[in-house]
Amino acid sequence: MERMTTAAALAALAGDEGARYKALFGHGSLEVGVYRPPGIDPQQPHTRDELYVVIAGRGQFVNGDTRRPFEPGEVLFVAAGVEHRFEDFTPDFAAWVFFYGPAGGECPA
Repeated sequence: MERMTTAAALAALAGDEGARYKALFGHGSLEVGVYRPPGIDPQQPHTRDELYVVIAGRGQFVNGDTRRPFEPGEVLFVAAGVEHRFEDFTPDFAAWVFFYGPAGGECPA
């Protein structure tokens, strides 16, 4: 895959009924996916570093001990193993997700 539109990514996720996350592409340690939880974000800490790019929606992002508002177009980094989640988000919330690097993260604490 060299190209993926937001519309195509969201359509792929919608085609996987009940899924919150859909992996779309991988290369080396990189995994690209789309995330759209319905109402509640139940995710647990991940073993690799990750970036979110907010496609749509607004709400609050909890990253470790920090809670901040987010909006479309924002890039959010989460280090491997850190508790994080989206809260109080609008129904249209969706984000690109980029997992990368080794288990434990590139720069473990």
